[in-house]
Amino acid sequence: MRIPGPEWSDDGGAGAITAAGGLHLYQLWLHAEYGPVVRFQLPGVGAAVSVADPVLLEATARIDERPAPLFEFLTPLCEAGNLQVIGAEEHGPWRRVLLEVFAGRPSHERHFGEFVSLVEGLADQWAAGAVGAAGVTRGASTVALQKDLTGLSLRMICAYALGVGGTGEGPGGGAGGGLVVDPEKVVGAFEDVLTEHLGRIYRVAGDEHEESAARADRALAYLRETVDRVVAAHREGGGRPTPSTLDDKSDRSDLIRALIDSGTAPARIRDTVMVTLLAAHHTTGVAVSWTLYLLGRHPEVAERVAGELGRVLGDRSAPDYADLRRLTYLDMVLKEAMRLYPPGPYGARETTEALRLGAYEIPAGTTLFYPFWAVHMNPDHWPEPERFDPGRFAPEAVAKRARLAYIPFGIGPRSCEGAGLAMVEAELILAVLLKRFRFRLAPGHEVTPVERFVLWAADDIRMTVTPRGR
Repeated sequence: MRIPGPEWSDDGGAGAITAAGGLHLYQLWLHAEYGPVVRFQLPGVGAAVSVADPVLLEATARIDERPAPLFEFLTPLCEAGNLQVIGAEEHGPWRRVLLEVFAGRPSHERHFGEFVSLVEGLADQWAAGAVGAAGVTRGASTVALQKDLTGLSLRMICAYALGVGGTGEGPGGGAGGGLVVDPEKVVGAFEDVLTEHLGRIYRVAGDEHEESAARADRALAYLRETVDRVVAAHREGGGRPTPSTLDDKSDRSDLIRALIDSGTAPARIRDTVMVTLLAAHHTTGVAVSWTLYLLGRHPEVAERVAGELGRVLGDRSAPDYADLRRLTYLDMVLKEAMRLYPPGPYGARETTEALRLGAYEIPAGTTLFYPFWAVHMNPDHWPEPERFDPGRFAPEAVAKRARLAYIPFGIGPRSCEGAGLAMVEAELILAVLLKRFRFRLAPGHEVTPVERFVLWAADDIRMTVTPRGR
């Protein structure tokens, strides 16, 4: 049976994607128009098959290859080979090292106190913003969520996986180990590089192309210099070992040390650090930003979260690691936010052998596209999919749903290695901020999701932050 989809165009599909407002929105339209399996033109790849049915996705869950052209925009970040598309035989051992670092509860607990200090540093700055000249209380301040929270997330991943702190200045500062990473500059540099190279894939041309290419080259040079400084700081003793790590040769809370111990080549270590900085600061910061945005639009849900925080934490301003398991409603809220606004809106695989998806035969060598957003908005598995309803993630509701109906971190052997750490960080950030503040969307501010490697907001998410009790 022929897979349905739109007519082919001479521009390779770029025009249709641009007209829809980006690939993420185009996928929503494709599946609404043609059903759960769609054949379409994907710039840089050619023909691709997009699958938005979680039951059909099960047949693809073990595939461990990605289509190289689709991830070409990340190649400038890697000098020893694009880590997103290395072959399965090389990817497996590398992934195991990352999972040992990112997925271990002991290392989460070990760094939790430092995470709390970083989050409270940002909260203190937001609280100070509500106080004007001569200590006059203004009652509220306006913040740019994505800017501040991606900066905070960058500091957290540096402290956790790389063994170094941030600047100790700016949003989220205070627990650094000297001037190693400037979060605002690093986030901006990643945006310059990714915007330029994504533009090349989608054949975006304009009068400022030459200027943007030069800006991207400067940004890439800065990122490499920054990573070299991070690695050098680690090698020179900036790793800040704890008493437990000094006596435990098997400790895996330090990414660089784990990679060194596994025999990873220096160039691959550098590439891994670069990709880790990119992925970790985007996913957590963006997920928390969209969650606070939704809570600002649904104050009754925000108040229920605040009530749970009050019951679990009492007078404490931040949770302990063990408290996170008791914040069940907060967990449901975060998961529903990531359903509606998945930080990474899509993924892809390349079939290594023929397979069947329902009524369709898929030959070997086919690019399979995973439209996470369209999967999360599939009305057959999510009634009234556009409605914000944390109750969808109550245990009894989860038990009735297809396993792959919710895939914010991807599926199978190429899923996100840092998913567990990201959830710990995000729940901690939300707990601290929602215990201290109320959030409302800034008057007149429009929030528009756009494709920027992750599901970004075109002009950030600007919100009015009011300290509780005022």
